[in-house]
Amino acid sequence: MAKRGGFPGGGMPGNMANLMKQAQRMQRQMEEQQKELESKEFTATAGGGAVEVTVSGKREVLKVKLAEEVVGPDDNEMLEDLVVAAANEALRKVEEESGAAMSKLTGGMPGMF
Repeated sequence: MAKRGGFPGGGMPGNMANLMKQAQRMQRQMEEQQKELESKEFTATAGGGAVEVTVSGKREVLKVKLAEEVVGPDDNEMLEDLVVAAANEALRKVEEESGAAMSKLTGGMPGMF
């Protein structure tokens, strides 16, 4: 007589095992794509090139360049550094909030997403 709620032989049925393998393969591919993305840099401009910002694939502001026409030449470097610091702090807050939201969805289980 078969046990209720179990599978014969104690293993997973073929379809379930295949689904698990596919999920693991997909997770590995996602991790590889994330690593590739993190190694890249992205640059955008605004104001006809007056402001240029470079960020990493890790969502960190790496560099801000302001045209001298926007601010005086003596103020550029300090202002660029301040913009980088403020933008990175704002991005950290987004990551923190995103992590908290994902933790609620996954029930705190590590490695789910």
